[in-house]
Amino acid sequence: MPFVELADGRLQGVVSSGSDIERVYVSSITAGTHTINCSTNNNRPCGALHGYACKHLVALGQEGVRQYGAERVARYLGVELNEQGALEGYMTGGIERTPGAMVFSSFLRHLAYLELPDTTEPIAELHWFPATGAVR
Repeated sequence: MPFVELADGRLQGVVSSGSDIERVYVSSITAGTHTINCSTNNNRPCGALHGYACKHLVALGQEGVRQYGAERVARYLGVELNEQGALEGYMTGGIERTPGAMVFSSFLRHLAYLELPDTTEPIAELHWFPATGAVR
């Protein structure tokens, strides 16, 4: 399953390679301009990205709709839904090379949560609001 987020003005995430279990791709679709990018985690361009969406971008879009819903993704990217409720024209802006380091770093941070032992106690970095008991 791909890692997907709506962040930094893009639908972006990390998608595993279909041919090499050790390789992942950082893919993104920019809101408004609908430009696309796909590269390995070391910023090597995806070999299948030639002006149209590669399979990693298609998987990213599908997972984005699965996790966030078509309406939310459409609103974020600034696109319309067709009569069947699918995204229309959301990867039509051409290729825009963007660095993937921040997206990959976010992905690794999320992976670290999978290694935490089960607990019912708050996790310090996810505990955003102090529990003072006072309501203001």
